[in-house]
Amino acid sequence: MCEETEMELDNRGQWFVVQVRSGLENKVCEGIKYQIKVSDQVPVYEAVIPTEVVAAIRKGDKKMTESKRKLFPGYIWVRLDLYDEFGQINEPAWSLVRGVQGVLGFLGGNRPRPLTDDEVEAVLRPFDPESGDKPRQEIVFEVGEVVRIKDGLFEGSEGTVQEVDNERGKLKLMVSMFGRSTPVELKFWQAERIL
Repeated sequence: MCEETEMELDNRGQWFVVQVRSGLENKVCEGIKYQIKVSDQVPVYEAVIPTEVVAAIRKGDKKMTESKRKLFPGYIWVRLDLYDEFGQINEPAWSLVRGVQGVLGFLGGNRPRPLTDDEVEAVLRPFDPESGDKPRQEIVFEVGEVVRIKDGLFEGSEGTVQEVDNERGKLKLMVSMFGRSTPVELKFWQAERIL
């Protein structure tokens, strides 16, 4: 399946970002992999969906669960020789990728820029629990939940979650101060759930 982001020991080609229809990442990735098998003369080598392992604690469930999440929804990474030795677009490789149903185009338009080795290493490096790395913890807050503020002016106070903005990573809480409810807006990291 395309969810895996393990790097092969293969130095051919460069990594490029391809924009795809949102929700079709797996289908497009599988389509490109199928085309790679069928068209072995075209210099397209690999397609992956960059993912990360996240650990989540959900309300009412005190155990931590691990899952994979797409790092860049709507995008996949493809390793290919997009340019020939003269710096011109390699038309067979360009057409193979662009011809897969669901592909919107290369990031960068008609002259895409390859990813740097550091960018590729940071994202596609396989998660290794033996190395001491820990999965990133996903914080899942829910409206009506009581949380403790761990940073800022109201540090140590408890508040009730009124609104969760996952896009911006912010919470709106109602905190009781001097007998009055006061609205407070915090970043996710400034609050912790009370277990």
